[in-house]
This record gives sequence, C-alpha cells and structure tokens, in this order.
Amino acid sequence: MTEATPPAPGWKQGWYAFAHACASPNFGPRPPGTAIDLVVLHSISLPPGRYGGDAVQQLFTNQLDWDAHPYYQQIRGLQVSAHFFIRRGGELWQFVSCDARAWHAGQSRFAGRDNCNDFSIGIELEGLEGDRFEPAQYETLAALLPALALQYPLRHVTGHEHIAPGRKADPGPGLDWAYLQRCSGMAAQCFPSDVKNI
Repeated sequence: MTEATPPAPGWKQGWYAFAHACASPNFGPRPPGTAIDLVVLHSISLPPGRYGGDAVQQLFTNQLDWDAHPYYQQIRGLQVSAHFFIRRGGELWQFVSCDARAWHAGQSRFAGRDNCNDFSIGIELEGLEGDRFEPAQYETLAALLPALALQYPLRHVTGHEHIAPGRKADPGPGLDWAYLQRCSGMAAQCFPSDVKNI
C-alpha cells in the first residue's frame, strides 16, 4: 500500500474497524518505503495457561502489575506489543496501527531479511505453545488475513518459531496451518513450506 492508495473497506490509518482498539505506546515508525508483506503468528497467555482476564492487554499497554503473579517477575519491565490479539472466544483486539511497527518479533529473520518487525504484522493468539487453538480463533483469523491482504501487499504468513528458530517455539504444533490455509482462502505458497495436506 502506498500513500496514494485508498484504504480498503474497514480500514482507517491502519486501524481495523472490526477490532476492539486499545492503543499501545510500544510502537515506532517503519523504515521508509517498507512493503508490509509478512504476518507473524504468536501465542500468548498470562500467566501461562490462564485464559481470560485483561493481563495481555495490560502487558501491551505497560499497565501490568508485576507483583500480581510470580511468573510476572520473569518478564518484569518488558515493553512489547502486537498489532492484534485474538482471544479464545474469537474476540479481536488491536493495539498498534498496521501502518506502524509493533514490537512483537524481536531478533528475527525471514527470507534473508533481518528485523521482521520492520515489515510484518504481528498477531497473538491466546493460547500456549503446542496446545490447540479454538474454532472461534481460526474463524476470526481466517477473516482477518484476507482483510489484511486487501490493505497490504501480504505474501507470507508464518509463525514466530519460523523467524526465530531456537529462540521461540510459538505458536507451535497446536496450530493447524493446513486448516487455516483452507479457511482463509489464501494461496498455499503464503504459508510455511512444511504445511501438509492442503
């Protein structure tokens, strides 16, 4: 998308009308002229394995009470964000304009390019590495991906585990990539090469 390109339906300055907006301070500008062509899928729950509540929203907006759970001491002071968060029931939240650079990927590399935050959109799925995700989450994600592709020149959808191997393992084997590809209607070549039975 260039500045001269009109926004696709449902988009305004990188914000998606069908998501709950909760602005994070943890973002920055993308490098000039960057093509936003990658989606990175993550999994998150705070504390790990506990679903519901507002801890993820609090983390992404720097409002998490670090003393509320012993696990939080391991991530104390962390300043991160993702563009989107999909809860177990399919509810969609947005924290950063997709036109901006969210802080979700960390040290990463994809297709010969470092710093995936520069050219990617980060989507967090409420869940644990390796565990299964809910049908409502696939439904929301399968609708979001084509909507993003109408607004940005997306070419790839991958996992955090693929862009930071050895450092990250999410979303893990619990994500059914083949099912996601079928539901989204996106081309098979957009997804990780080890996806089978598409």
